[in-house]
Order: sequence, then structure tokens, then C-alpha cells
Amino acid sequence: MKYVVVTGGGMSGLGKGVTSSSVGVLLQACGLRVTCIKIDPYLNIDAGTMSPFEHGEVFVLQDGGEADLDLGNYERFLDVTLTSDNNITTGKINRTVMEKERRGAYLGKTVQVVPHVTDEIQDWIQRVAHAPVDVCVIELGGTVGDIESCPFVEALAELSYRVGDFCLIHVSHVPVLSAVGEQKTKPTQHSVRTLRSLGLAPNILACRSNSPLEGYAREKLARSCHVSSGNVLSLHDVGKNVWRVPILLRDQKAHEAVLRVLNLDVKEPDLKEWTARAELFDALVEPVRIALVGKYMGLTRINKDAYFSVEKALMHASVALRKKLAVDWVPAEDLNPNAYKAAWNKLKGADGILVPGGFGDRGVEGKILAAKHARENRIPYLGICLGMQVAVIEFARSVLLDMQDANSTEFDAETKNPCVVFMPEGSRTHMGGTMRLGSRRTYFHHDNHVGCMAARLYGNVSYVDERHRHRYEVNPEMVARFEEAGLWFSGRDESGERMEIVELGEHPFYVGVQFHPEFKSRPGKPSPVFTGLIAAACGQLESVLQQSHGESNGFEKTDGVGKVVEK
Repeated sequence: MKYVVVTGGGMSGLGKGVTSSSVGVLLQACGLRVTCIKIDPYLNIDAGTMSPFEHGEVFVLQDGGEADLDLGNYERFLDVTLTSDNNITTGKINRTVMEKERRGAYLGKTVQVVPHVTDEIQDWIQRVAHAPVDVCVIELGGTVGDIESCPFVEALAELSYRVGDFCLIHVSHVPVLSAVGEQKTKPTQHSVRTLRSLGLAPNILACRSNSPLEGYAREKLARSCHVSSGNVLSLHDVGKNVWRVPILLRDQKAHEAVLRVLNLDVKEPDLKEWTARAELFDALVEPVRIALVGKYMGLTRINKDAYFSVEKALMHASVALRKKLAVDWVPAEDLNPNAYKAAWNKLKGADGILVPGGFGDRGVEGKILAAKHARENRIPYLGICLGMQVAVIEFARSVLLDMQDANSTEFDAETKNPCVVFMPEGSRTHMGGTMRLGSRRTYFHHDNHVGCMAARLYGNVSYVDERHRHRYEVNPEMVARFEEAGLWFSGRDESGERMEIVELGEHPFYVGVQFHPEFKSRPGKPSPVFTGLIAAACGQLESVLQQSHGESNGFEKTDGVGKVVEK
């Protein structure tokens, strides 16, 4: 097994995740089988209980693991399916070590960071990185020198001697001070010095900067950091098109540098399809405007990381339909009928409206108003998780005349008309890992799929597997009443009692899904429901539905969107 480790120095937010994913793409394009591991040094067991404001979105893996959004980067770039074992945290390692100590596995020895914690880290890595994988790319989260990452740095240093074939890529910032006007290399020099003091030496430097790395800076870094100049890579800004990063690395022969260190002799990378997609992205002109109504927007800036996979899924679908995506970020709290005209102007000017998931009552009334606006004005609407639930609540309040006080028990425990209720198997005392998580099956519940929008988008299949993350569900006792009024549930779980997909008849596109389809969307395999939203927003829905019908359905030919099975 060969290992590529990506570390970062100087500051966070340098793009280690995209760098790791892009290196993986290059190695895959050389014909190698690649997997990825993300190390998060925080004490949490996983990212499930973290605030989206602080940590960004929680990415849900196939087995229900709640992980850092970088795991989503790996899955999208490499088109692989990872598990919770691909995400290592201090909390997971410490829990494993303590469980072993309680069982007496250490035979009475004093349990210490070295060797017990560091051995557990190495064993975990080698357990995940097994055949038939050729290369394992490991990203160490945080910044080298952080106190919480020290056991992982020590473990990686030990691993480098244990396995031999080990390539370290260090990502660091090369800033340009406006007063001087030249690229400064000292931050990277100090970062590498810190890394060396901890027992690791970089084989490759990946230098983040606004503009291409200058020759003098490259030579200075090579000399002072003890790497060859050919192994000093420029990771300058590529704008919004992150698909350019693997191409940028290939053009600098990054794959050759990695392969030399790993003692591998393989073919040149084939990035024809990847390059064509990146060039198509840059060439798109005709816009499609989507209003994304969220609650994790921040007070002074848009926190896009909270909806990272949602934005990527919108981009995948828009590129597939040859449209330039324009996302209008609408804070749900700003959709007050008597104020914040800017938010309402964004909503009214959109070609489509998307209401994503979330927790807690803040901003919910704004999301309900967004669903109402889409329903009454026949604007294409996609609701995800909470976005589906608020669509049901809005319909009850507006259409069913005796339910003006309809609500979710999440927001009003005493509501007389609970349209959305707590799932009976959920825990009210523990938060971490207690939701309905991971891949679950949704069956289409109409004999005639021709009239079912979601089923048609998925190619008129019998069922799909998509990833979930929720504690509340549509009240099954009210389903019959909703369907009599025209809001029908076209997708349900295997019991038929849990509502998975809701649709509104006589509307161009009004779909809500309890699952999170954004987690399975891929650059070349966009999610069907996201494709439906974009297609409806730009007048291509009927064409997409025709292409998705029967055996010619492109989604059936791949497994990147979700496991799709013919009837």
C-alpha cells in the first residue's frame, strides 16, 4: 500500500481538501485505485453535533456516518463511496483506546499517547487502506503545530517508517503584501520548520497564492525547505471552477513527483473527460437563477459551507443542462412580509426556489413563506428534509381551512394540528448519532409512474436508495387528508408509513424529499431531483423527463446518483 499525506501550515482554509481530492483524481487518471481518509483532530466523535455556522455542513456517508464536508469532496471528485471509518477523529481514537483499556487489552501497562494512541491511529489507517486499493490519500485537518494534532503527526511520522512508500505534500500560503508587491516565502519556511521539528519532512510543497508562483519564490522555497524546485507546486486561484485544480497539478507534473516518491511506474493521467467538463463550466453563459432559502447564512457574510453539497449538486445539474448557475442566497429570517425587501426581491426574481434542511425554529416561518410563494406563483420548488416538511405545513395552513395553526412538534410541542412529528425510534436525551441516518430505501407508491414526477426523474424505477439525516417525519395519520386535497406522497419507506417524497399536482415542479439527494450528486452524474429543479427552472423539464424514461435513462447506467433498480 502507498500513502500520500496532505498537511497544512500557517493558517486554515487553504484548500487541503480540494488538494487531496485533486491529487486523488490525478492518481486515478493514471489507472490507480484510490481511497481517502480525513483526520479531524477535534475531540468530538464526529461532526454530527457541530454547528453549521462554525463547522460548515455535516456530510452524511452511506453507512450513516456524520463527517466533515471534505469527505464530500473526496466522494464527488473520485466518484467513490466512503464510510465512517474514512473519517478519523481524536474522539474516535480515544474511545477505542479507552474501551481496550477497560477490557484489559493492554495487559496492565500504563496507557500512553505513545505508543498506544499512535499505534491505534496507524492501525486504523492501515485497516481502511487495504486491497484492492493502490494508494490512500490522507488529509490531516487543522494546521501543523496545533496542540490537538500532535498525536496524529507523531503517528504519521511513525507510519512513514512502518510502510516505507510515503509521500508528504505540505500546503502553505505564499502571500503578497501590497506595500511590497512580492510573494513572501517566510510563512511557508516557518511552517516547514515546524513540520520538521515534529518528525515529518515534506516531499512536495503546494503553495497557495492569488497568482502563479514566481520563479524566485519557487527557488527560494526549494532551497530553504530542502525539496527540489520541480516539487514546489503553484496552487494559485482558479476562481469558482475548482475542477481546474487537477488540471493545474497535472500541467506542473505533480503526478510525476508523487509517483517518483512512491516508486510507481504507471501510465500518464487521462483527464480528457475531466478537462472537457471544466472547459464547459467556463464556457457557460445563459444563466439559471435559484433562490436558496437557508437559515445558516451568518450576520455579516453568506456561510456557503453550511450548504456546500447543495450548491455543488445545483452546479452539477446546471452544467449538465448547459446553464450557468446563479445562486441567490436568501436568509430565511429576512423573509418577513413587512421588511427586508431585498430578500423578497431575490425570491421573486428567481427561476426556481430551493429550501434545504436545518434544525430549530429560527427562520422556519420564512421557509414556510418561501414554499407558499413557490406554490401560489407556480415557481419550481425543491424542498429537502426540513424543506419538504415546511411545504407540508404551508399546504395545511393555506389549503386545509381548519388547520391554520398547523405546525411541527419540533417548533410547537402543543400544536393541535401536528403535521410533522418526532419519529418514535428517536432519542430525546442524546444527540450524537441518534437520528435516522445513512442510506435508506424509498419506494415509489403509485401504480402509474407516468404521473409521478420523482419516479419519472429517476427513470420510472421501483425504488431508490438515498441518504437521510432527520429526527422528524410527516405525521402518517394526516396523509390521507393531504392526498384528498391534492398533496400526494409519491415515495414512502418499505413500511409505507414513512413519507419520503411529496408532490403537488397541477404545478410545474413542486417536489419535496425527506432524504438528502445532494450527498450522492456527482459532477458527471447529477442528482435526478436537482436536475428536475434546474430543468423546470429553465424550461427543459419535459425534455429531461423524456430522456430519463425507460431503458435509455442515463441514471440507470451508473451507480453514482444512488442505487437504481429497474421495475
